[in-house]
Amino acid sequence: MTYKPKSEFLHEMQTRGFLSDCTDLEGLDEALLNGVVPAYIGFDATADSLHVGSLIQIMMLRWLQKTGHKPITLMGGGTTKIGDPSGKDESRQLLTAEKINENIAGIRKVFDKYLTFGEGPTDAVQPNNAEWLDNLNYIDFLRDYGRHFTINRMLTFDSVKLRLEREQPLTFLEFNYMLLQAYDYMELNKRFGCLLQMGGSDQWGNIVNGIDLTRRINRQTVFGLTTPLLTKSDGSKMGKSASGAIWLNEDKLSAYEFWQFWRNTSDADTGKFLKLFTELPVAECERLGALEGAEINAAKIILANEVTTLAHGAEAAKAAEATAREVFEKGGVGDDLPTVTLAASDLSDAGISVVQLFVKAGLVKSGKEAKRLIAEGGAKLDDVAVKDAGTMVSGEAIAATIKLSAGKKRHALVKIEG
Repeated sequence: MTYKPKSEFLHEMQTRGFLSDCTDLEGLDEALLNGVVPAYIGFDATADSLHVGSLIQIMMLRWLQKTGHKPITLMGGGTTKIGDPSGKDESRQLLTAEKINENIAGIRKVFDKYLTFGEGPTDAVQPNNAEWLDNLNYIDFLRDYGRHFTINRMLTFDSVKLRLEREQPLTFLEFNYMLLQAYDYMELNKRFGCLLQMGGSDQWGNIVNGIDLTRRINRQTVFGLTTPLLTKSDGSKMGKSASGAIWLNEDKLSAYEFWQFWRNTSDADTGKFLKLFTELPVAECERLGALEGAEINAAKIILANEVTTLAHGAEAAKAAEATAREVFEKGGVGDDLPTVTLAASDLSDAGISVVQLFVKAGLVKSGKEAKRLIAEGGAKLDDVAVKDAGTMVSGEAIAATIKLSAGKKRHALVKIEG
């Protein structure tokens, strides 16, 4: 895009790499300069936490508030019951209303770290679309709003085309999702004066539908903005690691493991991630990202500390860095490492096989993977390489707490109770 925004929010979005497409960049820029702009991103409650795949959207809402505007973190209590087909190859598992509400409570813990909620003009709010979707009369909904959507146009959206091209089932339930998301935008415009919907580039079709419906029903001009779909330099999806999703709530993933994920960022991604996931000045992010050799490791530690401070607090970041230094530089155990507790019943008289130990510690997913790790020389007990997959570890050794290592970067402590 050649247009250079004048508003602080869009300037940050553009210079930091958040901006993919906008329905009317100049019009949105003018609205941001003329007053407080309420803007929303929707989050379906499919789990009781968000993971780092959602962090780009969370940081957009944080920047929105930091630059004087109002974030709306819309919870999809209603739409979660259907499932968004965007980017999906198969239908989503349907959840009970009770489970959805539990998930929303867990997700709120994430947002409380990044945003200020309250009654003020720029304070964040968290409505739940179940408030208006649960009580919709289907016949009235189709009559009043369905007539504004054509099947011809809906079939052109990537979220639908992808499933049809792959000959994957797309239920009528999911096909309705884009109508309901458009209705959300119209409703948020009525209730909060919402002028902007943001989301990943796979949401473009849904966002455009909402803009069109809001214009037709509310007679309001509103805007849409999307971010690039984020992948790492190796092409893998952001938010996943060898051990699973990188959750933002500490009860699902320790602050140390979270810190370690960012510390393990590839050289090629460091500068980009500093701009997207920290609040360091852009020039400093670019300087750090351009470092080479051993110096880039210092930049990765800064990245890990900055991101962990936002998600878990400064003390957690300091503790994670100290643990990493103890484990990697001094060969110590590190009190803050993830700890797995085994019950005495998990052990036989001879103890437990080292293969089972690595599986139970979560460092590998299967015995086969553990045996391969051992054969390749990547498995260590208390920093000593395991050479035999048949090795047994005694209960006495575990009672004293032992450190397991899978390669150079993944570690866990194991102890026994009972």
